[in-house]
Amino acid sequence: MKKISLTGIKPTGELHIGNYFGAIKQALELAKEYDARYFIADYHALNSLKDPAELQSTIRHVAAGWLAAGLNPEEVIFYRQSSIPEVFELTTMLMAFTSKGLMNRAHAYKAMVDVNNSKGEDPDAGVNIGLFTYPVLMAADIILFDSDVVPVGHDQKQHIEMAQDIAQSVNANYGRDVLKIPQAAIQENVAVIPGLDGRKMSKSYGNTIPLFAPEKTLRKIIMRIVTNSQSVEEPKDPEACQVFKLYKLFASEQEQNELAARYRAGGMGWGEAKEELFQKTNRLLTPMREHYDAIMSDIPALDKILEMGAAKARPIAAATVNRFRKAAGID
Repeated sequence: MKKISLTGIKPTGELHIGNYFGAIKQALELAKEYDARYFIADYHALNSLKDPAELQSTIRHVAAGWLAAGLNPEEVIFYRQSSIPEVFELTTMLMAFTSKGLMNRAHAYKAMVDVNNSKGEDPDAGVNIGLFTYPVLMAADIILFDSDVVPVGHDQKQHIEMAQDIAQSVNANYGRDVLKIPQAAIQENVAVIPGLDGRKMSKSYGNTIPLFAPEKTLRKIIMRIVTNSQSVEEPKDPEACQVFKLYKLFASEQEQNELAARYRAGGMGWGEAKEELFQKTNRLLTPMREHYDAIMSDIPALDKILEMGAAKARPIAAATVNRFRKAAGID
């Protein structure tokens, strides 16, 4: 019997190639090894995204993006967090076993406090209770589905540790294993994808290459990648070039070796290198873009996929909540 893995997908902004190579690709590979559950974390997004039309659009964009990238809803459980009311019942129950001190140590909350302190403001300025209790909702997301592992980077490890602490408090109180204790599957080889300016690709830096941009737009964006002032004639170091670092994501080993040789020989300008990157990028993204466009052209069908995923998820969620309710004496 396969172990259970769970991945939450926060719907915030346009998907880009950093999301694909840094998270989506690895998460989909894990589905070959685990009984996988993927959910759109729309209630998590509500902490920072308050515009209803934008949130609804982003939820569907992200869901369609994962489907276009290869997520098969027939082989995994794919649902919206907000479609599973048991998430919020479990969150309330878990809060009764969660200390305020534990929440005080959460990275996101501490980061806001540190920023406020540096400005001489009230430490809790701009902190809503959703942000403060974010780790409890995340713990409920994880524990509800009896998750064995949650694939995360090192920066998310704390959330899994908090889920463990909360579940262990519940089990210790009732003297039996009411809730499964999840484990973090640390992704040591998560790729750090350079953006247009050489920094890590991130929406916050505005340096992204969108995953589903039209072909002409994709080419224009790639041509904006920042390079140095070396002339066409000069030999260039491929390993020191962000154009080549991106090229390696899309090209075969032979193609990488051939372009690297052209870099070192000289006689190739940056425009030509970017054109090579565009061609290989477009080769991979074109079928994904076409699939994405087809999905987004039929929103009712997309919503139906998520509804079907929720129908699969709810009996699992209900079993966990009922087990907890029985242990707590409120069955």
